[in-house]
Amino acid sequence: MKYARQTQEHLDRLDASLRTLRDMIKRGENQAALRYMEEGDLKERFGDLQSIIILSSTGNIGASGVQSIGNL
Repeated sequence: MKYARQTQEHLDRLDASLRTLRDMIKRGENQAALRYMEEGDLKERFGDLQSIIILSSTGNIGASGVQSIGNL
């Protein structure tokens, strides 16, 4: 459940960044829009979402950040 909530939060942030990008383009701020995509919030939001997806596909990671090792 936590993964779904975190993923949705990151999707919402990405959506807001895409809205900002669209508004920049509509105002004709093309250079600013390019910087926003390549260096700004949009790149960061996409990276955050990508990290969540990658972490979810690596397997059962515990709170310490290591694979569940079972009984020692």
